[in-house]
Amino acid sequence: MQTNLADFLKDTPEGQEADAILRSCVHCGFCTATCPTYQLLGDELDGPRGRIYLIKQVLEGKPATQKTQQHLDRCLTCRNCESTCPSGVKYGRLLDIGRHVVDGQVGRSMAQRFTRSLLKQVLPRPAIFSPAMKLGQALRPMLPAALQEKIPKPQPSGMWPTTEHARKMLVLEGCVQPSMAPNINAATARVLDRCGVQLLRASNAGCCGALRFHLSDEETALTDMRRNIDAWWPFIEQGIEAIVMTASGCGVMVKDYAHLLRNDAQYAEKAQRISALTKDLSEILPQFEATLLPLLQGKMQQRIAWHPPCTLQHGQQIRGKVEGLLRALGVDVKLCADSHLCCGSAGTYSVLQPELSQQLRANKLRNLEALEPEAILSANIGCLTHLQAGTTTPVQHWIELIDRHLV
Repeated sequence: MQTNLADFLKDTPEGQEADAILRSCVHCGFCTATCPTYQLLGDELDGPRGRIYLIKQVLEGKPATQKTQQHLDRCLTCRNCESTCPSGVKYGRLLDIGRHVVDGQVGRSMAQRFTRSLLKQVLPRPAIFSPAMKLGQALRPMLPAALQEKIPKPQPSGMWPTTEHARKMLVLEGCVQPSMAPNINAATARVLDRCGVQLLRASNAGCCGALRFHLSDEETALTDMRRNIDAWWPFIEQGIEAIVMTASGCGVMVKDYAHLLRNDAQYAEKAQRISALTKDLSEILPQFEATLLPLLQGKMQQRIAWHPPCTLQHGQQIRGKVEGLLRALGVDVKLCADSHLCCGSAGTYSVLQPELSQQLRANKLRNLEALEPEAILSANIGCLTHLQAGTTTPVQHWIELIDRHLV
């Protein structure tokens, strides 16, 4: 693709990156076949190829319109197209750059500004989000259905192990997960404890930055990233083996710290080290299969449906690890039809694009429930909450299944 970027962008790091991405696109259209919004809407501009053209026009100086903004807003950032693309187009990064430029040119309604500001100010701050979630859970029966589905029923977290081990890893607790599903990190700590690994927590770490970054508040997101690096660095100096991610959405963002902070003289080298140490839980636990197998022999014969989050299979390009481990431990694991497609959660997408989000969820649950599973397992807090709101079948993080049978 030939490009001629506008003067305001072409000599910037973002402009150079966008130019390289645009030039790698060969217009083949393979991406449209796996784009969830294109499949729902049938509009070229609601597929990756069409959005690339829109972004190209804006970056070359054509004024953005609200229509441009709407088509970019409808993208889930699921990155399914990246898995499909034969040319390796880094569409997700191009979309982030394009959205930032478009949002700088096009205004939003007061309602949109309020909603997006609320999401950016509340969700990434556990000190605000946690009491708000507890209040919502207490009032849940009296709330409208649309709000009820955003508020999971309260659950206990159980004990966090206190045994000292020579092997130590660090976990990102996350911003919303400790309030919405506190058992996930505790279950991870308990399972790793049985494997001879101590899971540590950094009290000063917080939101990974993904939420604000994908809402075009990039500077605040970079501040979130730097804060996390500062919180984690003493543990790295003490020799922790890995930074474990129990939410795949956080994992794909933290693995990208090296790239996003590459031009920051103070943090570039540290960010590179952080990204290298960051591992999804599914990259960690298979190494302990031999330890877990005798502890779980004959205990895990359930039939489950596995929903691989987009941030795991497309963002981090991790496939087969969870299924392989669970099958080795005796679980009957099934993947549904169109398992590569997004469930519609996609961070704040379910709030900002509720109609499309619910259509995608309905399609996903229809395919998952056709498997007649005892439970649906996934690996990201957004997917878990979103799917559970649409079904009576239990929806859990896969580590919780292992933890429950280790007792």
